[in-house]
Amino acid sequence: MTPTLLDLKDIHEPEVIGWWPPAIGWWILAIAIPLLIIFLTWFYKRLTRKTALKTAKKILFQIKQDVARDNLQKLCDLSVLVRRVAISVSPRAKAAGLTGRQWLEFLDSSVKGTPFSEGIGQLLVDAPYRNTQPTEAEISQLTELCENWLKAQGKT
Repeated sequence: MTPTLLDLKDIHEPEVIGWWPPAIGWWILAIAIPLLIIFLTWFYKRLTRKTALKTAKKILFQIKQDVARDNLQKLCDLSVLVRRVAISVSPRAKAAGLTGRQWLEFLDSSVKGTPFSEGIGQLLVDAPYRNTQPTEAEISQLTELCENWLKAQGKT
């Protein structure tokens, strides 16, 4: 056979691989990365919320057990504790700037009834302006109310 008689064709290279559609691995990454980011964000928020509540319950127990503090100091410590927890577990813009009646209504939104705005919780706002110190019974009731409020924060 002579080379001229053979019907040979030139070498054909395959077509260039296009970028669309992507391989299955890219589809998996496109789904897995956003899901991972969402999960890590949720986990971080849950972890910090649980830590804040756990720490707050320990501090509340210390306030209850400390006999060296007078009732006014206990009241101030309870007020600071509730404010810090509220800022930690809810959006800062929602809780940080509230004062007076609005603050008490915000606290009421987590528990049944209106124990803060119409009950013993008013001490958190009124106590600095009173002439007398709160009684032991009032502090005990307020401590119990704050404890219930902390428990309600753990459920949401």
